Amino acid sequence: MKKTHRELPFPRNNALTDRIFDEKALIFDIETTGFSPKSASVYLIGCAFRKGGSLCIEQYFADSPSEERKILEAFLVMQDGAETLISFNGAGFDIPFLRARCEKFGLSERFEELRHLDLYRSVSGLKFLFRLPDCRQKTLERFLKLKREDLADGGELIAVYQEYVKCPDEGKSRLLHLHNFEDVTGMTELLSVLAYPEIFDGGFSVLSCSRERYLRYDRSEGEELLITLQNSCPVPRQVSCKAGDFTLNVGTGRTVIRVPVFWGKLRYFYENYRDYYYLPAEDMAVHKSVASFVDKSYRKAAKASNCYINREGAFLPQMDSVMQPEFRMEYRDKKSWFELTDDFCSSFELADRYARHILTYMRENGR
Repeated sequence: MKKTHRELPFPRNNALTDRIFDEKALIFDIETTGFSPKSASVYLIGCAFRKGGSLCIEQYFADSPSEERKILEAFLVMQDGAETLISFNGAGFDIPFLRARCEKFGLSERFEELRHLDLYRSVSGLKFLFRLPDCRQKTLERFLKLKREDLADGGELIAVYQEYVKCPDEGKSRLLHLHNFEDVTGMTELLSVLAYPEIFDGGFSVLSCSRERYLRYDRSEGEELLITLQNSCPVPRQVSCKAGDFTLNVGTGRTVIRVPVFWGKLRYFYENYRDYYYLPAEDMAVHKSVASFVDKSYRKAAKASNCYINREGAFLPQMDSVMQPEFRMEYRDKKSWFELTDDFCSSFELADRYARHILTYMRENGR
């Protein structure tokens, strides 16, 4: 088994990186001879950890498949001081693979005892926000404009390792180590991407909530609500997206949510329609205690679909019953609306609740 150790200055990106990647965290990545632990083995494990102001990288390389047990043992020893494991798709591949290989060799592992942060799982749900074809590590590195010397992927290197085993060669060894080294060090840079899901998880504070006029594409005038948020942690790049009625602009320090204001007439539907009469002439429902004084020819038993009163004004859309009272255009509409009032704009508590609703909807429906 070959062990390599390198130390680099730790890249201090932001407070989020410092918080996640502390001296009790261990970044790791494995290289294997295939995708199934039943028929393939681990030939290289790379780790990164912090030590003071340094970023330390250790790699354990099996010169031949017979040394797999040794590199597994070295990695398990490295884990002893860790409380958190950080990986890229480790939950889906690396950890299940390592557990299966440890079981094969009768090695005791404690993966379940450690916290695990999978960068891929943390950001893959936000692919719509980044406007990327996928969320592979190299794709995200290009998004952050990170440069790599290595251009190969893990699958391509299987043949390189097999050739190395037959005829050890320094060039092949360097290529195998370089790929793993840049995967591990790249993850330290990718930690900054976690600032995006942090916003969607409520990592912000409301700075302002205001109504603004704007010109539509047809040059007619419209009105929109702007909610400006202070990001808890700075994001590495400005991004924007749209889902339904909502537009999101995430800046490095601030996030702005834009929602068009609807001006017009909407309906408030009563729940207990059996207690109401519908008055066709007035296009409204009235409680039976009042409608009993109305001539029978001007009233009829209300149904769920016409048990409403009309309200004119300015409204904001919502995709769940977040704000009350809620109004609809038709009874069965999923989307509802609530009145936009001065009290709403002056309440950061209400703006915060509405912003969280919008971010949840965008995460689930963003394209």
